[in-house]
Amino acid sequence: MNKPDIKKLSIIAITWPIFIESLLHMSLRTADTFMLSQVSDEAVASVGVANQLIMFMFFLFQLISTGASVVIAQYLGAKKYDEIKFLTGNAIFLNLIFGIFIASTIMIFSRQLLGFFSLEPELFEQANTFLLIVGGALVFQAVSVTMATIIQTHGYTKETMLVTLVMNVLNITGNYLFIYGALGFPQWGVPGVAISTAVSQFLAMIAYAILLNKRVNLKIGWAEFINWQKERIMKILRIGIPSSIFMISYSFSQIVTTGFITLLGTQMLATRIYTLNILFLVMILGISLGRGSQIIIGHLIGAGKMEEAYKQGLRSGRWSIIAALGVTVIVTTFSKPLLNLFTNDPEIISTGILLLLLGFLLEPGRCLNLVYGGILNGAGDARFVMIVSLAVVWLFSVPLYYLLGIHLGYGLIGIWIAFIADEWARGLFVYFRWKSKAWEKKAIVKHDLPVVEDTA
Repeated sequence: MNKPDIKKLSIIAITWPIFIESLLHMSLRTADTFMLSQVSDEAVASVGVANQLIMFMFFLFQLISTGASVVIAQYLGAKKYDEIKFLTGNAIFLNLIFGIFIASTIMIFSRQLLGFFSLEPELFEQANTFLLIVGGALVFQAVSVTMATIIQTHGYTKETMLVTLVMNVLNITGNYLFIYGALGFPQWGVPGVAISTAVSQFLAMIAYAILLNKRVNLKIGWAEFINWQKERIMKILRIGIPSSIFMISYSFSQIVTTGFITLLGTQMLATRIYTLNILFLVMILGISLGRGSQIIIGHLIGAGKMEEAYKQGLRSGRWSIIAALGVTVIVTTFSKPLLNLFTNDPEIISTGILLLLLGFLLEPGRCLNLVYGGILNGAGDARFVMIVSLAVVWLFSVPLYYLLGIHLGYGLIGIWIAFIADEWARGLFVYFRWKSKAWEKKAIVKHDLPVVEDTA
């Protein structure tokens, strides 16, 4: 086979396009929220609830894509290229089938899924319309997320960033046309936003396929799709299943939390959605360094450079906390103008300002969680991350959400304090796991390549 094209990796070169790409992904959701806020707070709340379910289903696709990216990264580091095409083809085909199943399930059971939230009738119908359209398009996301992570694993993060940029422009243009009725388009509001989202995701999938074939030089044919081997699939699932269970569990816990917040009323639900959209600007720093470090560390571990991987993980953690606190200063300084972009409701604004100030407590813990959770996955230690997350979220965090927010009556502020405690608890567990170096025994290629310690 042709050797895949691999870029020379450095943490800055890998991470900055991931940061921009993540920013674009998050800003896409923020743009949807902002443009729908010009329709009504009810439209924002309905789409926000539907998006909770969409994100929950989206995390299911990480089972294959995350597992494949970690295994491929270690094989690239070990210079074992023969299996890369088959790992890629198997991963894309598996997620395609999975995507068809998930999209069909959402479209058939949309009303039952939304029934959990006890929405008012008008909100329910808007959320159901959005869910039917965007949920049906999840098949495009299933394939896209697999191809994008594999392209990034080869070092081509700048290229996936450009695809996301174009997708954002198309989506925002579609939103504008359908919300404001520009150029003779119908004013469809929530359904229009859903249609523009689905179309942009389909076009992104086509772009990723071209990149994988032309730029990365992975020409995937039918043989690579269907030539499955048990050992190959098990290596993907060894990482993918724990990573996916962790993400599904956390996403489901946020659905449960959203259910708690709906008990506080539409106003508090809208406050949470607006505040999270602003804080996404901070969160993407941790996500980007976590993803970039995961790629670098996967290559280093595949090459047997354990000590270099360990030091890189510690550097990534420090950088993410410093950067996140710096952006939090900016966000809190301009918190009122930022919230005014979404709403003029004084109670939403005053509560949102307080939640943003609490970001100084939230973000360091969240950075630990995102960075060290990501690099432990990259090292092959995904099972530990899963166990910690399941235990902390369901035995500690979710009960605390209900206790502080509902039972003791502290409302959204109480739920936010529980959110902070959750991030810190999980973050400290994964940080000390990285410090212990227990992950060194989890490398995918450890039996195939002798470990060479970096003594520098």
